[in-house]
Amino acid sequence: MIWTMELASYLEEAPWPATKDELIDYAIRTGAPVEVIENLQELEDSEEPYESIEEIWPDYPTDEDFFFEDDSDL
Repeated sequence: MIWTMELASYLEEAPWPATKDELIDYAIRTGAPVEVIENLQELEDSEEPYESIEEIWPDYPTDEDFFFEDDSDL
C-alpha cells in the first residue's frame, strides 16, 4: 500500500468516520484513481470505522507539519 498526498486528497471529503467498505464505495462514486481503491482494499477488515485519513495513513501530513515559527519578530 503506497499513499501519496495526491492519492490521499481523494479521501479528504470522505464521510468520516467510515468503514473500509464505505470508503471504497465513496472512492468509486467520486471517481478516485484505481490506486486509491486498491490501497483501501488492502486495509484490514474491521467492524470499527476509521475516524480519519490518519488512521489509514499514519504519516499523513497535518497542518502542524506545515507550521513554521517566524523568529524575525524576536
